[in-house]
Amino acid sequence: MQGHPLIPGQASGPVLVSDEPLSFWGGYDQFTGEIIDRRHPLSGQMAKGCILAIPATRGSSTTTAVLLEAIRGGMAPIALLTSEPDHFLALACIVADEMYGKPLPLVVLQPADFATLQNGRHLTIDRDGKVR
Repeated sequence: MQGHPLIPGQASGPVLVSDEPLSFWGGYDQFTGEIIDRRHPLSGQMAKGCILAIPATRGSSTTTAVLLEAIRGGMAPIALLTSEPDHFLALACIVADEMYGKPLPLVVLQPADFATLQNGRHLTIDRDGKVR
């Protein structure tokens, strides 16, 4: 499938998928990579080392700070897939690349393509936004 790369990059690994937005503020442990929002369907799952697929974020701009610190500390997902542009995620990815030299790919998929993603499936993301 062809996505729109908001933050181009390459990644390859298992995908962790939810059809519910995630708040990184109080919902993601920046020190371990675990999703800690106990009301979220991915609660208890480790996003570190995975391609995290969420439709968007929920909550405040603090999402940017939490994700940025997770990237800096090596506890972030290896890439992000969304079904709509998300400024909080994009900002964290841009700042992480500029400040730490740690780019994190962010690709927006059409909602119909996003709906076909399956947990655990191995995906590869190309710089042009192709997901296979």
